Amino acid sequence: MKITTWNINSLAVRLPQVLDWLAANPVDVLCLQELKLSDDKFPLQALQAAGYHSAVFGQKNYNGVAILSRTPARDVIKNIAGFADEQSRVIAATLDSPLGELRVVNGYFVNGQAPGTDKFAYKMRWLTGLRDWLVGELAAHPNLVLLGDFNITADDRDTYDPDGLRETIHHTSEERAHFQALIDLGLVDAFRLFAQAEKSYSWWDYREMAFRRNLGLRIDHILVRSGLQPSVEHCAIDRLPRKNERPSDHAPVTLTLKSL
Repeated sequence: MKITTWNINSLAVRLPQVLDWLAANPVDVLCLQELKLSDDKFPLQALQAAGYHSAVFGQKNYNGVAILSRTPARDVIKNIAGFADEQSRVIAATLDSPLGELRVVNGYFVNGQAPGTDKFAYKMRWLTGLRDWLVGELAAHPNLVLLGDFNITADDRDTYDPDGLRETIHHTSEERAHFQALIDLGLVDAFRLFAQAEKSYSWWDYREMAFRRNLGLRIDHILVRSGLQPSVEHCAIDRLPRKNERPSDHAPVTLTLKSL
C-alpha cells in the first residue's frame, strides 16, 4: 500500500500535474495540502475518472486539505476537535487497507511567519491542540498515519543551513519540541527509518534558484504509529515534479506499507 503527501500549492493551477503524477504513480492514497479552492470548485469528477474517491475540506484562496483514496473514506473529521479554528487545515478519515482499517490524518500545519509574532503564537496553540486531539485518535485507531506539510524541520539534517537558520521559523526549539511531542505519542518518522541521502529535502523556495542549488528543507513528514513500523517498507521523496513548469514548491513524499 502506498500513501503520499503533497502540498500542491493550488490544485486549480496544478490539477494536470496531479493527474499526470497519479497516472505514473498510481498510489492508493494521496493527501493534498494548500488546495486554495472551496469545496464547490474541487475537481471531483476528474479525480473520480482517475480512480479516486475524495474527502475534501476546502477554503477559498487559502489552505484546504483533501484525502484521495482508491477506497471510499468514512468517519471523516474536519479540523481539530476542541480547537476553534477558521482555517481548513486538517482532515482525517478511515480507509480500508490490506492492513485492516487505517486512520489517515492529513494536515497543513500553521506556517507561523516568525518567532514572536501573533502567527507564531497561533502555531504554538494549534500544535498543542493537535497533539491533545491526537491522543483520542490514537486511542480509537490502532493503525494511524499522520502526514502533511508540518512546516517544521525535525532536526539539523532537514535544512540546508542549520547554523544560519537556527531559531528562525521552521527551525525554532519550540517548533521542534512540538514535533518531538508528536513522536512521544508513539509515532515514528517513517523517512528516518531508512538510510537517506544527505541533503534530502521536500521544499525549495521559488527564489534564488533554490531548487537548482538544493537549498531546501524537509518539512513534509509522514509519521506512523509505532505498531505499524514493521509494515513500513519504504519512504522516499520524489523530486521529479519539482522540475515541472510552474511546479509546486513542495515535492511528494511516499510511504510504502507491506502486509505481514
